[in-house]
Amino acid sequence: MKEPVRSLTFGEEDTHDAELMLGREWLVTNGLGGFASGTLAGVPTRRYHGLLVAALSTPLGRTVMFNHLSEWLRLPAGERHQIGGQERVGGQLEWPGAKYLREFRLEEGLPVWRYALDGHVVEKRVLMVHSQNTVHVNYRLVGGEGRRGYDHTGELWSPGYFSVDVTRDVSATLVGSTESWELIRALSPEEAQGAERERRERLLAAAAPSARGGLAAELVLAADQFVITPSGRQEDAARAHAAGEEVRSVIAGYHWFTDWGRDTMISLEGLTCTTGRHREAGWILRTFGQYVRDGLIPNMFPDGASEGLYHTADATLWFFHALGRYLQTTDDRVTLEALLPKMQEIVNRHLEGTRFGIKVDPADGLLAQGAEGYQLTWMDAKCDGWVVTPRRGKAVEINALWYNALRLLEGWTREAGDAARADELEGHAAACRRSFNERFWYEEGGHLFDVVESRDLDGRDDPACRPNQLLAVSLEHPVLERARWESVLNVVREKLLTPVGLRSLSPDHPDFKPTYHGDLKTRDAAYHQGTVWGWLVGPFVDAWLKVYPEDRAGARKFLEGFIPHLDDACVGSISEVFDAVPPFHARGCVAQAWSVAEVLRCWALTSE
Repeated sequence: MKEPVRSLTFGEEDTHDAELMLGREWLVTNGLGGFASGTLAGVPTRRYHGLLVAALSTPLGRTVMFNHLSEWLRLPAGERHQIGGQERVGGQLEWPGAKYLREFRLEEGLPVWRYALDGHVVEKRVLMVHSQNTVHVNYRLVGGEGRRGYDHTGELWSPGYFSVDVTRDVSATLVGSTESWELIRALSPEEAQGAERERRERLLAAAAPSARGGLAAELVLAADQFVITPSGRQEDAARAHAAGEEVRSVIAGYHWFTDWGRDTMISLEGLTCTTGRHREAGWILRTFGQYVRDGLIPNMFPDGASEGLYHTADATLWFFHALGRYLQTTDDRVTLEALLPKMQEIVNRHLEGTRFGIKVDPADGLLAQGAEGYQLTWMDAKCDGWVVTPRRGKAVEINALWYNALRLLEGWTREAGDAARADELEGHAAACRRSFNERFWYEEGGHLFDVVESRDLDGRDDPACRPNQLLAVSLEHPVLERARWESVLNVVREKLLTPVGLRSLSPDHPDFKPTYHGDLKTRDAAYHQGTVWGWLVGPFVDAWLKVYPEDRAGARKFLEGFIPHLDDACVGSISEVFDAVPPFHARGCVAQAWSVAEVLRCWALTSE
């Protein structure tokens, strides 16, 4: 199996380019939610940058323990050159070491810097020990002869100065950790590197055959960064261990997101089924099953907290989708049997009514939602009490997901031998589908209303052209009648599709925002009002293959814009969002779970 490598090479003129050196980042994770991250130049430009951001137990959460290094190379003649960190020259911050950087690459997803000066070549590597809050920073001489020394200073505090000689045969590793000495000393740096290499090789070997090489293999390694063992949730761990299992969850994005129910369920297929991590997928589903309250799964777990927040109308419906895709891959009837009562409870609570006004309207079988001051759909921007896109009423994707959930549960219930209950579910699904096709079609636009009976528009229907409507086609059980699929797909392709995902609002809408920039309120105002989301390429590809099932090559073309992006932002990963107009600058989180998951899933899906 060929080792996946992504390499960026630089000339001396490139190293003065602030966008190139400071605008591109790297990320290493530890499987606990902790990470190391920074810029190619080694200069921290975010409050989240650090060589050890440890995932500590509740109530601490993720904490920056090791901010950065200032690194110096001392040559045989005695001259010293800074190869990492920053300094202030004439009142301006500069990154002097970048001028010696000739290559940055990812080897099996792990970062390597190569510096060259006066005939000497030095490589630096950063590794986190899996399941430990421990980082290794390794230096080795790969060309020329000489001695090596470096300064270590923190942003606010310096523990001292470290110096060591390095030759071709002797490397040096600085270890930073919050773990016990016994745990730190259990693995030498060489053993830790070997263990992590073996672990990554096993990840690639376990992935679907279409995901074991090329770009897909890189994304398999990127996907690994999001599947975590959450720290601090001791009750989850105790329940899982009692059943002979482990706890797993999904970090929604780096650097600031925690684990979110919606993101986990949308990402699950790409992060675990496509990558062959079936046991972990089952653990994730069963863990979330333990958290069902009033027919809902948590929207998110705040950092450092063990209790979830439940303010979401769609995460629970995505739970059905994730379980369905998992069962297609594994046929794990034991998990289905364990979760079936929970899924039935969820549907019952939605029919009766649950929190935040989430309830099926008995008059038409459509699912309504909405509560004052809450953002319950995935378009959930809120700033200082201002809900940007409340979408209260009967939202298009909520009802597409509801219909899909009813049909999935109908099938599982019928398989379990409960024909009467299955027939009842079939009746609810038929009512939903009938009303959906009567109410959601916007004839003038040739697409679907985004919300019908919108409480934010005095009960009128919202004709905004948004990507949410794709779910009426893309899901396993499409609620939209077949005759209208092409029209929806064509409108979405014309108005929303970009090389890196779909716009969240059509450019011809008066609320459209072309770029995602500025202060928090300005960014939130644009978050779902035009800003491009990478994960939406997944439903688009699924819908395309529903309409054109033989056109895998055509579907693959919609993914090709992500190829150059892997050299941008967080090298080797995919950003959360992008500007809505060319050149589609990457914005938001530099590494987002559902972006990676959906591009990986669709890349494997469209393989010949």
